Amino acid sequence: MRPAGRDDTDSLYFTYPRFAAPPPDAARQGHHQVIVAGAGPIGMTTALTLAGEGVPVLLLDRKDTFNDGSRAICIARSSFHILERIGALSPFLDKALGWTTGRSFFRGRQILEFHMPDSPDEKFRPMYNLQQQYIEDYLWQAVAAHPLIETRWQTEVIGVSDLSHGVALGLRDPGGDYTLTADWLLAADGARSPIRAMRGLRLAGENYEGRYVIADVQMDHDYPTIRRALFDPACRPGGTVLIHRQPDNIWRIDYQLQEGETAEAATQEATVRASVAAVLDEIGHKGPWDLEWWSVYSANTLALDDYRDGPVFFVGDSAHIVPIFGVRGLNNGLADAQNIGWKLGWVLTGRAGQALLDSYTPERRGATLDVFANATKSTRFMTPPTRGWQILRDAALSLALQREWAGQLANPRQMQPYSYADSPATLTDVHGGVSGPVPGTVLPSAALTGGGFLTDRLGRGFTLLCFGQAPGLTDTPDLATLALDPADHAATVLGATAGSAWLIRPDLHIAARWHEMPSAASVQAAMDHVTARQDIRT
Repeated sequence: MRPAGRDDTDSLYFTYPRFAAPPPDAARQGHHQVIVAGAGPIGMTTALTLAGEGVPVLLLDRKDTFNDGSRAICIARSSFHILERIGALSPFLDKALGWTTGRSFFRGRQILEFHMPDSPDEKFRPMYNLQQQYIEDYLWQAVAAHPLIETRWQTEVIGVSDLSHGVALGLRDPGGDYTLTADWLLAADGARSPIRAMRGLRLAGENYEGRYVIADVQMDHDYPTIRRALFDPACRPGGTVLIHRQPDNIWRIDYQLQEGETAEAATQEATVRASVAAVLDEIGHKGPWDLEWWSVYSANTLALDDYRDGPVFFVGDSAHIVPIFGVRGLNNGLADAQNIGWKLGWVLTGRAGQALLDSYTPERRGATLDVFANATKSTRFMTPPTRGWQILRDAALSLALQREWAGQLANPRQMQPYSYADSPATLTDVHGGVSGPVPGTVLPSAALTGGGFLTDRLGRGFTLLCFGQAPGLTDTPDLATLALDPADHAATVLGATAGSAWLIRPDLHIAARWHEMPSAASVQAAMDHVTARQDIRT
């Protein structure tokens, strides 16, 4: 919502582009390998990942511009690695505000200051704040420049039906209705996914009672880029307020609605202005400010049972809805996009068997359930679902005024990459007790002795990372070898010794490891297993 007199895209700081409908000569019949529905952050990342694997993509969106409002604003370190892999990183680094610290307050007194893990071995900061308009803008720059991606704005999916091989999509644009066919459809069309409804699928899970208004204000405020959480503040008795700094002097303020306060009443402009003014008075801001945008949300943990329905894959919010606490929504969706993007890309270019696609749901739904487990703890603390939870939460906060350890209960437990240890696209670890990261986990970041970072030296496909004399493998676009000196600093970070080796997937997850240098045949067998080319032979 915008203040009176301004439309949905009349921003104080961002100029929304307007994208034309497809021209009259755009093909209104034909077949595509992959169609991606939804040109938000998840859809564009999916398209860029596929195109990076050499797969042409048709990207559709029913709107004529980006999503209105700042919406998702926190980008995790793991997502910056994804942005780097798809070639979209540079503008994000230039604009986003990195941060490591959060502070929590109870009735005006600080009870916690947490610091997310960070070190010189990390190429990126743990978290960055950037408005969703910029996220979409920067991804769009990469999409528009890619020769393998065709984008059709103002194009709505109005029907989906299965074919013997693939799907038929009914489409509508200002020029009329038409049909295209595709081998695969990737639905990245958001939490209210029309495609999910067309397939007769429903999200299942829990809805939480607590609702929040999110309001963006523009003001010159000198507080650093530190996440602030206010519990039971004078401005919102019994409630919770979150405050984040964003670029362009924009500040995100999330505040919990009080019992009996309806969303309709709370989102009236006069009410929002009065509520924001009370928060700003609470944090000591006396200067001018202007209201940019606001909305309302509730915390939910909802997901599909299966992220695949025949030739249709669901990606991001079309597959799951997670609470914002711990900034998991956007980041979880970006990991979905990378996961299905590289796998489908490898299948379509003949580098993997179709069984590789069977690992998408167990890996990414597993990640979602892990998010639910952690986010539920945060949600119950931030938004107590019952009077009993409220009493327990406030008792813990009161204790935190005298006991430092109790303040950790207010830690939001920021998102961490999920381990695919049980995935069919990961080899079972047979080296228990050996030091170093295990299969399924993300490769740790490490600074190299000679400069740069470990991830800078990885190949575009799989990489065999080894310490010492590498096996006799010929580098290909599918598999590169990175041999490092066992004395390199990276060996210390990974707990590596001479002969240690790891097979790294395109998404930086570890597929296999060896505590003694593997033979070329062993590495190839591992590759065959992970990419479903054939059963691994032992």
